[in-house]
Amino acid sequence: MSLQSIKPATKPEASVYLPYYQGKKRNALPYAIGLYKQGNIEGERRIEGTDNIAFLATWNVSMLPADLTRCRMQFDGDADLTYEITMPTYEFVDCLISIVVAMNQNKSPDFDKVFYRKLLRIDE
Repeated sequence: MSLQSIKPATKPEASVYLPYYQGKKRNALPYAIGLYKQGNIEGERRIEGTDNIAFLATWNVSMLPADLTRCRMQFDGDADLTYEITMPTYEFVDCLISIVVAMNQNKSPDFDKVFYRKLLRIDE
């Protein structure tokens, strides 16, 4: 998947989310919402000292920022390596912003450490 394959959100769609983000995040917001509207992404989790692990993330789509989004991630095509997380849509779109930024730097799609800490419930 490339950044060019994502159809950016329209200004009215993005404007609903603007109060939640500041600075440079707003530049990536239309693409993050466009990715969100696709409902899935394939990528690779970078693991230090070993091969990357492929993942498929899927989620329900609701265009209201305060609605809840449930994301399901399956690693390496293995049902035993499936995890789910539910969070407000604006928070999930923030996670997608980090993917868009990475893709803009020609990196493989991957969520940031904050997302994985939530997914694996490390801070609870």
